Amino acid sequence: MTAHPVSRAFPNPYDVQPPEGCADYAEMYPYYLRFNEALRTGDEDRFWFFNGMHFPEPVFPFDIITADSPYMALGQINTRIFAVPPALGIEHRVLNGYVYISSNSVLDPEEIGRRAQLFLPRAGYYYRNWDELYARWIVKVEAAIHELSALEVPQLPEFEDESVVTDGVGFGSTYQLMVAYNRLLESIDLVWQYHFEFLNLGYAAYLTFTQVCRQHFPDITDQSMARMVGGVEVTTFRPDEELKKAAREAVRLGIGSRVEGGGTLEDLEGRVGSDDAGRNWMAQLRSVMDPWFYFSYGNGFYHHHRSWIDDPRLPVATIGSYVHRLTAGEDIARPVDEVRKERDRIAADYRGLLPDDDARQGFDEALGLARTVFPYVESHNFYVEHWYHTIFWNKVREFGALLSRFGFFDDADDVFYLQRNEVLDALTDLRIAWSAGSEPVGGRYWKPIVAHRKDLIERLKQWTPPPALGPAPDSVQEPMTIMLWGVTTEHVQSWLDGAGESTTRLKGFAGSPGIAEGRARIVLNLEDLDRLEDGEILVAPVTNPSWTPIFGRIAAAVSDIGGVMSHAAIVAREYGLPAVVGTGFATTVIKTGQRIRVDGGEGVVTILE
Repeated sequence: MTAHPVSRAFPNPYDVQPPEGCADYAEMYPYYLRFNEALRTGDEDRFWFFNGMHFPEPVFPFDIITADSPYMALGQINTRIFAVPPALGIEHRVLNGYVYISSNSVLDPEEIGRRAQLFLPRAGYYYRNWDELYARWIVKVEAAIHELSALEVPQLPEFEDESVVTDGVGFGSTYQLMVAYNRLLESIDLVWQYHFEFLNLGYAAYLTFTQVCRQHFPDITDQSMARMVGGVEVTTFRPDEELKKAAREAVRLGIGSRVEGGGTLEDLEGRVGSDDAGRNWMAQLRSVMDPWFYFSYGNGFYHHHRSWIDDPRLPVATIGSYVHRLTAGEDIARPVDEVRKERDRIAADYRGLLPDDDARQGFDEALGLARTVFPYVESHNFYVEHWYHTIFWNKVREFGALLSRFGFFDDADDVFYLQRNEVLDALTDLRIAWSAGSEPVGGRYWKPIVAHRKDLIERLKQWTPPPALGPAPDSVQEPMTIMLWGVTTEHVQSWLDGAGESTTRLKGFAGSPGIAEGRARIVLNLEDLDRLEDGEILVAPVTNPSWTPIFGRIAAAVSDIGGVMSHAAIVAREYGLPAVVGTGFATTVIKTGQRIRVDGGEGVVTILE
């Protein structure tokens, strides 16, 4: 994303200094992710924005793999496979531990035309065969998930099993260890290539629909267009539906009072396991935990974003909450029918304004395609960022546990303070030493480095990343930057102006219609989520898919980051809740307990006191 020279600019990335005590932080990351002096000329001319949607915290050295593999896959799909006419890939850099991105665009009309000749038949093939190809995609991704789950990390025993001799195997555990680690890295690279196989085509189809709408209805709102593709079944809602199903069954069996109370899975089992009804109910719940509890509390991009399967306190508490609401006579169902009726009403109203059959046919085709592809836009999150990543992070921990057993680390999770290639070096050290019957060097080498990097990460957490870097663009036109991240020309201007503590009115995207007033609850982490009370207004930097169950308890949602196609906006529309997204400063300006008004139709949040 190259910016034109303007009088106002964000900080020059080459002038931003590291926090105190972090002068060497860049050594935690590969050379190609740094703002390197050799790249200064090009980097200084670009507009970079902080990707707080996916990377809101400093990135651990190993965790940067969830930036490298995704951005590589995204770029490959756009640039090399489908030849998207105006869009190439995304450049990413790490500044003081935080990820900044800048998009590469095609500006030459002739080159756009040349790429269009490649793109149209390739994209058309996927659109024509979407359902069949999507069904095959699910099979491919689930196979990759199961293969990773079955991957064994050799434990390097004192002596190899005798079968290595009697079967004439010819190789030992050191080779198997190298293969296992390579398979791990190959696996995540493959899954992220699968991730983008459909995603950008899904966004492109929705973008085409919005272009058709704006051609006929120049004043149509983003929200009206988004609502016309609502009311669809997406996999991301399935975990919450399983919790509701468990709650309904508990009430039916007469064990609802025992289900309430929260706590751990063991606590729940202790309360319900005194009779056959409770034991059968518990067995049914356990049967759906794989895969539906493989749902990250965060966005899945960080190793410490554990999942329901690792820590089931949230789903246990949610089932109890649903039981309480059911016994109070509440309807806990997502208002799918109402959303679909409103979707069809809006579409029919706009269709009725079109002048002729050709215009109506074009509208119908664009809307039909958008509705066909839209489930993937949200559903893929569960398969990749949640189900797959939960298993991936835990598999990396197995390698960390092995290295810890041989004295490299004090704790298995210390492995995440190494870059992925440094882990390979550590494993090579271990393989050589184990083979020779000697002591590896790693314990003396890595422990002080890990200790220093732990200190660096904690220091970097205290630094506030600027929302953008480099020259401000005259205007932001790139559709994905607007729809997903919520970065618009207006938002860039608000970043430049900043938001003072005296601000009482915040403007964002009209994510989901309706008006609600209530007490704000700032949610920055899982602990804050536990404090959320019924009827409060959720205010968060960005929401995560595993938070979906709380949308049945809140009055409205507000986010710092995100556009009309962000998770918060999509889920709020499906739950019929007002939402304003992409406010930029909500979590900074609003305080927990303040009364606020959320106008999801106008995209305005007002602090009332």
